[in-house]
Amino acid sequence: MKKRVFAMIDQGYREMIEIRRDLHMYPELSFQEERTAKVIADYQRQLGLEVREKVGGQGVVATLQGGKPGRTVAIRADFDALPIFEENDVSYKSKHPGVMHACGHDAHTAIALGIAKAMVAVQEELEGRVVFIHQHAEEQDPGGAKAMIEDGALEGVDAIFATHMENYLPVDHIWHSDHYILGASDDFEITITGVGGHGAFPQDTTDVVQIGAQLINSLHQIISRKVDPLKPAVLTIGSFQAGDKANIIPGAAILEGTVRTFNEEVRYKVADWVKQITEHTTKAFGADFTIDYQFGYPATKNDKAMNQLMVRAAADVLPKNNIQPMEPNMGAEDFSYFTQQIPGAYFFTGSANEEKGLIYPYHHPKFDIDEKALLNGAKVLASAALDFLGEK
Repeated sequence: MKKRVFAMIDQGYREMIEIRRDLHMYPELSFQEERTAKVIADYQRQLGLEVREKVGGQGVVATLQGGKPGRTVAIRADFDALPIFEENDVSYKSKHPGVMHACGHDAHTAIALGIAKAMVAVQEELEGRVVFIHQHAEEQDPGGAKAMIEDGALEGVDAIFATHMENYLPVDHIWHSDHYILGASDDFEITITGVGGHGAFPQDTTDVVQIGAQLINSLHQIISRKVDPLKPAVLTIGSFQAGDKANIIPGAAILEGTVRTFNEEVRYKVADWVKQITEHTTKAFGADFTIDYQFGYPATKNDKAMNQLMVRAAADVLPKNNIQPMEPNMGAEDFSYFTQQIPGAYFFTGSANEEKGLIYPYHHPKFDIDEKALLNGAKVLASAALDFLGEK
């Protein structure tokens, strides 16, 4: 049966490319994906799948009921785009200025639809169900995964698999992990309020620029001096806004930062230390502050058994030497909410091709993929789903 599904995926390769390019031309931002959701729902309904729309917002859940009883496996694909001006000179360039599929979600969706069409051909032989979870709003916290789960997207599902395009990895390769694969992502905004004045008379002010600079230095010491060095963590200040004139000390400054962790205890301790250091530093110089600390997506942790099942299934698609374990990185994904609920595995599908100039990382205005990654991603996911359903 697996060979027949692979053959159907090969047969549908051109259509997957067409779907991906269509979605690429008409990208939609998180929580605004009306056309994309309709395209997905219409396609799955035409295949004969049971389709639920508006799941947790713009999400779509399509269920393929096999002809034999068995377990239920889910394949998740996100479908939102990013607020980026595309710089690629291609026929399928974004027609929505300032919005771009710069993270491969168009490819993820095309892969899921290609798998659905291939599996319909063997529907009567399937043991169990395949649920296609088309998720909106992965790119913007609070994301779509949590809301879809709350709206029943995982009801009756026993395991879940997902992939992501990866332009740090050549096509025909995949990266995987038995444990954590992506970090938790939290953000904070600190407003420091002081007394502004003339730059020539700092003694008459409470200088928020100097306080902000001191605070940045202190916050960066959290990772090196407070966190166990065997437990990875990152703290980055990405924005420091204060004043607009050389000789005027402003009355307020705003710092924005992000924190990435794997360990939940470290995650919440870092938040406490950020708040403590901010309070002590600003008070020491006579300033006031407010802090808005937002906990975002938790770390994405694969189930070892599901990941190893996927690795074995991938060996039916790619050379074993091309299936490589990876060190976890500090990117973030709300797929983490799914694997908090049920066993699952998330892996990266290589999509780079240096000879074709397809080397730009996701979130870059020139991001694009070698579309052979559609075939590889579809076959590995389909292989894993079939192996899970057939596992006794």
